[in-house]
Amino acid sequence: MDIQTIGIVGAGQMGNGIAHVMALAGYHVQMTDVSQDALDAAMQTMRTNLERQVSREKISQGDMDGALERIDTTLTLTDLGQNDLIIEAATERETVKQAIFEDLLPHLKPDTILTSNTSSISITRLASRTDRPEKFMGFHFMNPVPVMSLVELIRGIATDKETYESCLKVVEKLGKTAASAEDFPGFIVNRILMPMINEAVYTLYEGVGNVRSIDQSMKLGANHPMGPLELADFIGLDTCLAIMNVLHDGLADTKYRPCPLLTKYVEAGWLGRKTGRGFYDYRGDEPVPTR
Repeated sequence: MDIQTIGIVGAGQMGNGIAHVMALAGYHVQMTDVSQDALDAAMQTMRTNLERQVSREKISQGDMDGALERIDTTLTLTDLGQNDLIIEAATERETVKQAIFEDLLPHLKPDTILTSNTSSISITRLASRTDRPEKFMGFHFMNPVPVMSLVELIRGIATDKETYESCLKVVEKLGKTAASAEDFPGFIVNRILMPMINEAVYTLYEGVGNVRSIDQSMKLGANHPMGPLELADFIGLDTCLAIMNVLHDGLADTKYRPCPLLTKYVEAGWLGRKTGRGFYDYRGDEPVPTR
């Protein structure tokens, strides 16, 4: 299938990042969200990020103007039905994702490909709730989307070869690299990354080190660009907890048990950068460790 138009469900951090790179690559993009404020904020974020790319001479002013012209927004989910490819990038809650696909189904073209940007939820299970499991797969971008070069492509048990190859061509057109992952909890990146972050939280919880010493140790001792607790704040502690729960439930292994301190932070609403507090407090001029 020659994909020309992309529908994106969700205008948050991942959704607007996906819209950004798709439009810049020449695709016509239609993005939806339940809130007009979210759509307006997404358009402003994309404009700001594109302007930054222009100032750094990564793209031209013409590239930026063309990308913005190729993005439309709508509050009506079913408007996305006539796109060639739909990427769901809503919250990491399976019931929400299932409801989105169920609402979309009656309005889709017969050959529309459905995908999810989920970072851990079973693609096979999501696909089974649709009328086209053979045209359904995981399309997992890394955050921040305009910067990160990897995309995980995850086939469910029924995903056909044509669907996979169509999505692979999209990744290649974006100038990114695809990693093919099997449909197991967490796929590749989060199967490895999230237990490391969770162990860093346990290290904090048990008093082995404080926030700053843990992050400095991994940055200077393992040459990581960000410390694990800093990275958790960037991802969102609610997302980290959700993925750990998927790993723990799906693999039935106690080594994936979420740290109680991670749960406590989420229960407090301290979710990281997006709420102003997590393992660091971002409300001042400089981030300050909260423990």
